[in-house]
Amino acid sequence: MSIDRIVIAFAGTVVLVSLALGLLVSPWWFLLTGFIGLNLLQSAFTGFCPLAIVLKKLGRAPGAAFS
Repeated sequence: MSIDRIVIAFAGTVVLVSLALGLLVSPWWFLLTGFIGLNLLQSAFTGFCPLAIVLKKLGRAPGAAFS
């Protein structure tokens, strides 16, 4: 699995978990959802993604977005 797919899967998982926590525990968890959304948006324009950097150092193959 390439870095691109791992980043998308991780972001989707965190969004779903934070939505569930926001509904079941505290609305403050929706801030995490917003943070992930902003991070995805800025990485689309800049190509900078902290998770992609970590995965690249761990030896994962880059995709087209994070090469």
